[in-house]
Amino acid sequence: MAVRLFKPDHYHHTLGSHPPVLTIQPGDTVITTCVDARGFDEHDQPVTPRGNPMTGPFFIEGAEPGDTLVIKLEHLRPNRRRGWSGVLLAPNVVEPTDAGRLAQAGGYFVWDWEVDAKAGTARLNHPASPLHGLVLELEPMLGCFGVAPEGNQAISTATSGPHGGNMDYRGFREGVTVYFPVFVPGALFFLGDGHALQGDGEICGTGIEVSMEVRFSVDLIKGQKIEWPRGENEEYIFTVGNARPLDQCVQHATSEMLRWLEQRGLDTTQASLLMGQGVRYDLGNVFDPAYTMVCKMPKRLLERLLGLQTS
Repeated sequence: MAVRLFKPDHYHHTLGSHPPVLTIQPGDTVITTCVDARGFDEHDQPVTPRGNPMTGPFFIEGAEPGDTLVIKLEHLRPNRRRGWSGVLLAPNVVEPTDAGRLAQAGGYFVWDWEVDAKAGTARLNHPASPLHGLVLELEPMLGCFGVAPEGNQAISTATSGPHGGNMDYRGFREGVTVYFPVFVPGALFFLGDGHALQGDGEICGTGIEVSMEVRFSVDLIKGQKIEWPRGENEEYIFTVGNARPLDQCVQHATSEMLRWLEQRGLDTTQASLLMGQGVRYDLGNVFDPAYTMVCKMPKRLLERLLGLQTS
């Protein structure tokens, strides 16, 4: 197990089978950075075109199609003082009559925030607004990350799929473990689109966008095939579906949870019963071409059921 330092000098706007920037082993930890969604770095300088530029890809030794890549997000910190965010709601998240009002408000606005990673706050910096000086607590997260998709595809960082991508789920925070299906040799892992803070759905089209310092560790589950991204934190295991319309990503996330519980030893009836009374759903991105839905199962319920089965 090694700690690898990596400083990116180029970025990608698609997740695909691009030449790897670094080869790492299961068990390794990587310390790196990512630019913001417009391609500005930690010095607030533009270093690449806009559009969720990705750091990577990282080649994981031994990863093969049909395996599961394990990524633990150990450290996420904004690494500059200025963040920015959209202001107006996206027209697709409101009623049609309100979409017209939003259009009349003057188009797409971007306002700045003063981000203080040490204090854990973001302060709105827009003197023309009555909200100038508004202070919110930071919840750093990654909006876009994942692996190269199958079939030699190169998929835009604007959207998402079974490979991950632009899911914008606020649960992808420090301390979470995420599982991705492996589609190509080496998995080819990418990351980027740092948010200092974001509400559910990314309904203004952005979070508080900022460049980020990231530390993550990798592992590999050989021979375990999953269909969609999975994750876990202290309270929940969860599964992620990415699609449009919204009911389709609900179906992907729910079926993936059913498969996961069956892999953990429950039969279909037991898993269905538990899910029917225990699952929670979180909304990821509802702004981009594919929506994201997260199906969560409390770990305490799984522990209780396992206790009943062994008593």
